[in-house]
Amino acid sequence: MKKLLLLVIPLFLHTAAMARPKPVPTAADSALMRMAAYKAFSDSVTNSLHFQQGHIVLPGGIGELTVPKGFRYLDSAQSRRVLTQLWGNPKSETLGMLFPATRGPLDEKAWAYSISYDAMGYVKDDDADDIDYSELLEEMQADTKENNKERESAGFEPFYVLGWAANPYYDKTTHALHWAKSLRFGSNPDTTLNYNVRVLGRKGVLVLNAIGDHSQLPEIKASIPGLLAGVTFARGQQYVDFDADIDEVAAYSIGGLVAGKVLAKVGLFAVVLKFWKLGLLALAGAWAGLKRFLGFGTK
Repeated sequence: MKKLLLLVIPLFLHTAAMARPKPVPTAADSALMRMAAYKAFSDSVTNSLHFQQGHIVLPGGIGELTVPKGFRYLDSAQSRRVLTQLWGNPKSETLGMLFPATRGPLDEKAWAYSISYDAMGYVKDDDADDIDYSELLEEMQADTKENNKERESAGFEPFYVLGWAANPYYDKTTHALHWAKSLRFGSNPDTTLNYNVRVLGRKGVLVLNAIGDHSQLPEIKASIPGLLAGVTFARGQQYVDFDADIDEVAAYSIGGLVAGKVLAKVGLFAVVLKFWKLGLLALAGAWAGLKRFLGFGTK
């Protein structure tokens, strides 16, 4: 009898355990699972990228970049994939991107500098002290509304200039101009921060745009001195090398750069729009196939 009980009791306990209903995940459990899946996906993206530090010769020999402390550089090919395929931007040329060393492109607090070059010619800076930036802001807002028609016809949502996040400032010693705009895309209530930095050269302008949100404004502003200290045009191509006899003068001056007239010329497609992360959660489980499709991890 005792032997029979010893056999029956474990069987009973096993059957009871199997019959016990499994706990139903709560909303909090589901949120944690989604966060974990997104974190794994984000880390996979970051680990597939080849970042660089130290001295960088920018594509085309336009200039050089010493990667600032606390940052890492992503080359032009990989940056194009990040900007278009992960962040949902229109296709555009880029010389690369700078990311904070502790964050990847899909991290929760991600932000980055996009680097490009506009061979617009020599930008005269003699109007820098005479610009009414309040009036200029109103002109920008009107221009943006007009150019949104072109954006929407191309399949991109409109965006709106809400105001200055940092007032325009031009340093005549370094020939560097920077300012920040608050933007809103489509019907989304959140605002995007675009911090614009322009370094003037003999035949064009290096464009460094920081893309983030308003909470990152102090961090971005603090990084600008180090950024400007590490950017130089190639020998003979600096602002002071301008030769009025042979060099072309740009159609826009300092005010035109701030107003974005050059961007307006191409439908404002160069403004960077961060891809909303919630939509990427659905892709986390299919990352292996997505990685092959996007070509991350390849040069």
